[in-house]
Amino acid sequence: MAVPTRSGLTYEDYCSFPDDGQRWEIIEGQAYVNPAPNTRHQRIVGRVFNVLANHVEAHGGGEVFVAPYDVVISDHDIVQPDVLFIADADAHQVTAANLQGKPTLAVEVLSNPRHDQVRKRRLYERAGIREYWIVDPDADRVEVYLLPPGGGPYPPPTMYERDMTLTTALLPGLAIELDSLFS
Repeated sequence: MAVPTRSGLTYEDYCSFPDDGQRWEIIEGQAYVNPAPNTRHQRIVGRVFNVLANHVEAHGGGEVFVAPYDVVISDHDIVQPDVLFIADADAHQVTAANLQGKPTLAVEVLSNPRHDQVRKRRLYERAGIREYWIVDPDADRVEVYLLPPGGGPYPPPTMYERDMTLTTALLPGLAIELDSLFS
């Protein structure tokens, strides 16, 4: 069976991008630049990171990173999720420079709906990322996509709203009160 070849930008091209303060990503060989996030976006990113990092520090299970941090899913797919969790079982992918592979959990705080809800969701699904959260700061909602056992497309997301508590099987005992996340 023939394997389709991909064309477009590669990780080598990505490494040659100017250090211009922009957050560059490559998805399917195409470059995208993300504008600087607004204040509310950054506050929510900080809260998500703190809750996950504090939980992992207290209970173990992996490691948490915050953007900017390169995730090299393939030579043609390099992204910087706002927050990501790497389970101990996936720790071999962490290098001195970046993550070489897929995170166990990727979290994006919505800033560009087309990019986060379409391009990145498709990439994360195709790459087999077990869990993907889209945090919507305008709707005070979190969409949680869970990869079905054995892979395949993400089913419709579970929606968590302001008065709910978000949990994940990836981090037993973790409970994120969405009222405090969005306050």
